[in-house]
Amino acid sequence: MVALAASPPLIIGGCHSTESEYVAFLRGYITSRTHTNNLRKIRARFVRLYPNLDTWFAAPLIERVGNRERTSGDARKVALARPYLYFLACSGFARLDWPWIFAINYHVVTDVQLPPKVKDAIKDLDNTARSLGCAECRVELLRRAVKYFCLNRGEVACHLSEADLEDFETHLAAFGEHPERGCFFDDDRWRAASLELKRSLFLLRKVLYHRGEITEPPKKWSPGRNWYHPPPQMEALIGRYLAARQAQGTKPTTLCGLRSFLRHFADWMRVHFPEVVSFANVSRDHIETYASSLDTLLDETPSSLSTRRSRLGALSVFFHDVTSWEWEGSPSRPLINVKDLPRVPVRIPRYIPSRDLDRLMRAVDHLQCPYQRSALIIARWSGGRRSEIRNLELNCLDSYPDGMPRLHIPAGKTNAERLIPIHPQAAGAIHLLQSLASPDQRGFSIVKGGPEVRRLFVHKGRHLSVGYLFSSALEIACTEADLLEPDGSPSITAHRFRHTVGTQLAEGGARLHTIMRMLGHRSTGMTLVYAHVSDVALREDYEKVLAPGARIAGPLSDQLRAGAMPQASLDWIKTNFFRTELELGHCLRLPEEGPCECDLYLTCAKFVTTPEYAPRLRARRVRELDMIEDALQQGWTREVERHQCTVRRIEELLQQLGEELVDPGDQPSLEVPTHRLKLLR
Repeated sequence: MVALAASPPLIIGGCHSTESEYVAFLRGYITSRTHTNNLRKIRARFVRLYPNLDTWFAAPLIERVGNRERTSGDARKVALARPYLYFLACSGFARLDWPWIFAINYHVVTDVQLPPKVKDAIKDLDNTARSLGCAECRVELLRRAVKYFCLNRGEVACHLSEADLEDFETHLAAFGEHPERGCFFDDDRWRAASLELKRSLFLLRKVLYHRGEITEPPKKWSPGRNWYHPPPQMEALIGRYLAARQAQGTKPTTLCGLRSFLRHFADWMRVHFPEVVSFANVSRDHIETYASSLDTLLDETPSSLSTRRSRLGALSVFFHDVTSWEWEGSPSRPLINVKDLPRVPVRIPRYIPSRDLDRLMRAVDHLQCPYQRSALIIARWSGGRRSEIRNLELNCLDSYPDGMPRLHIPAGKTNAERLIPIHPQAAGAIHLLQSLASPDQRGFSIVKGGPEVRRLFVHKGRHLSVGYLFSSALEIACTEADLLEPDGSPSITAHRFRHTVGTQLAEGGARLHTIMRMLGHRSTGMTLVYAHVSDVALREDYEKVLAPGARIAGPLSDQLRAGAMPQASLDWIKTNFFRTELELGHCLRLPEEGPCECDLYLTCAKFVTTPEYAPRLRARRVRELDMIEDALQQGWTREVERHQCTVRRIEELLQQLGEELVDPGDQPSLEVPTHRLKLLR
C-alpha cells in the first residue's frame, strides 16, 4: 500500500450497469438460483423507477434511503435495491455520497462484493491491528470503516490519505446538522451512532499511522466549540499574530492559551463596546474596564489571580508585539505594562507528607493498569513533570558504572534533556513496560514535524494521555487510600510528587546544584523554593530552646526557664528565633533595647546557646588557648587576660549544658606561670 498525498477529486453519481453484468456478479458468490432471480427483479424495479441514476442522486434523502418496513410502494423498492447500489459502488459504476451512507448507518457488504485490491488492503490492515493488540471487535470496526470508504471512493479505499480521513470527519459532522437527519435518528441514537463511527475512524487512523501511510498520529476526537465571536477585523489580526508566533516556534499549548485569551478580550469588546471594531480603536480606558470586569468574574484565590495575570499578560505581549511590528489595525502604542499585572503570591511547594505518601503508594501498587501504576511510581522517584514522564522513550533507562539505574528524561518545559538517578522500584516499573511494548509500533514525535521516537507509554498503538496516566490513576488511588477533599476530589495531584522529591532532597542536605539537575530547573531562583527549612527541622530547632525542659545556657536562660519574661517579649523571641542565630548561639536582644553595642556577645545578657553548639564551643575554646600561647610568646599581657576570660566563659557555658571539656593534656594549659606574667609586665 502506497500512501497518496491527496485523493483525486471524486464525482458523486454514476450510471446503471447492464443486467447481464449484475447477474454474472451475483452468480460468482450466490449459489441459489432463486435468490439470484429475486435480486435481479429488485434491480429491474429500481431501474424502471429511476432510469437515470442521476435522478435518484438528486432526490431528497428520505426518498433515496427508502423504507424496508413498508409492504409495498416505491420506498420499499428503493430500500430493497441497496445490494445493487453496493455493486455499483464496488464495481466502479457509481460513487455513493456520505449522507446516504450515514443515514443507513449499517451496511451489509460482504468481502466477496469488494474489489480485489480493497480485500487485500483490509487483510493487511487486519494483521496490523492484531499485531498492535487490538481485539477482534475492534478489528471489525476497522473493516467497517474501510468498507464505508469503498462505497464512497471505490478502489481508492486501499490508498487512503489524511485528506480522505478529514473528509470523512467533515461530512460526519455535517450530517449531524442535516435537515433530514431527524427522519432517521433522534438525538440519542445519532449520538451513539456517530460515536461508533468516530471509533472506527480512530482505529483506522491508528493502524494507518503505524503502517507509515499517514503522518499525523490518532488523536481523541473532541467537538469544536466556538465560545467567542470577535469582530472580523480583530479576528483577522489575532489570526495573523498567532501565525507569526507559530512561525517563531511558540509551543502549541502557549498558542492555544493566547488564542483563547485574545479572543475572549475581543468578544468582550464586541459585547460592551460594539462601536469598537478594530484593535486600533482600543484605548487605555477600555483596558481598565476589562481588568475591572475580571475582578468581578474571578475571586481572590491564587488560581484566580494567576488566571487574571495570564489574561492581562497575553494582552500586554500582544499589544507590544503588534505595535512594534507596525501592523495595520494595531494600537499606536502598548496599552498594558508590567505594573498593570496583578502580583501572585509566592506559594510554598506542597509536598506530600510521609504518612499520606505511604498510604498513597500502597494504593498505587494495587492499580490494575500497569501503565498508570508505572507512571505514578516514576513520578514518585524522579520528580519529573507529567508531560516529561508521558514522553519517555522506550529505551530511556540505563545505569551508572556502579549499576545504579539512570533515567533519561526528554526535553520538556525547559527544552533541556537530563540524566538523573532513579530508584530501583521505578526502574522495575520501566522494565515491565518495555516488555509489554509491541515490536511493530511506530514512534511518536513530541512536537509537530519533530523526530519520531518509540515511546514508553504506548498501548495498542496509542500514545496514552496525561489525563489517563495521572488524573484517572490518582482518582482511583486516592479513593482507595481515603485521601479525598470534602467535595470528593483527590487531595493529591501529580505535581505534588515533584514538590515531594525537591523537598526531600533539600531536607537531606542535597546541594542546590543537585536539586536543579534533578528537577530540570534553569535558574537557582526556581530551586530556592525547596531550600527552605522543613516543618520538622523548624520544630526541632524550636524545641531545643523554647520547649519545656530544654537544656540552654546563658544569662537569659534563667528567665526563659522561670517564665519571668513578659509575654510580648516572649512572643517576639518565638517569632524571630530563627533570625537571631550567631556563631555559637542566639542573641535574643529585644528591638526596644536597640542594637547590641558589644562584640563580646558571650557575656551579653541576651545571649543563649544550646547543646547543638557544643562542638563549636569546644573548638572555640581550643582556638582561644592557642591564642593565649601565642600572646605569651609575643609578650602581650592584656591579650592573655582577654583570652583567659573568654576561655573561662566558654567552660562555664559547657558546664551549664552538661558537656565534657577536652582533655587538658591535649591542649595548652590555661594557667600562665606567675613568673612569666611578671616578666611580661
